[in-house]
Amino acid sequence: MRANRAYHLIHTRGSLRPARLAGAERLDLIELVSIDDGEVVLFWELPAREAVSRLRSVRTDLASVDAEVFLAKWEAVQ
Repeated sequence: MRANRAYHLIHTRGSLRPARLAGAERLDLIELVSIDDGEVVLFWELPAREAVSRLRSVRTDLASVDAEVFLAKWEAVQ
């Protein structure tokens, strides 16, 4: 099963400003939630600019990789 069928990606922005205009103090939250049981599988709290980059990578892998492979790859990322 593809990862995007097993997990739901949630991005919570620290403010309404776009990431490129956000200050260094703004932190964005990225959560990956299991669709089956509603549990948070992965969680990152990152500066806004880094969060946008991480989101792009995660979304790409969600659409193209199997769920087990996806989880194994992203669990190691801090």
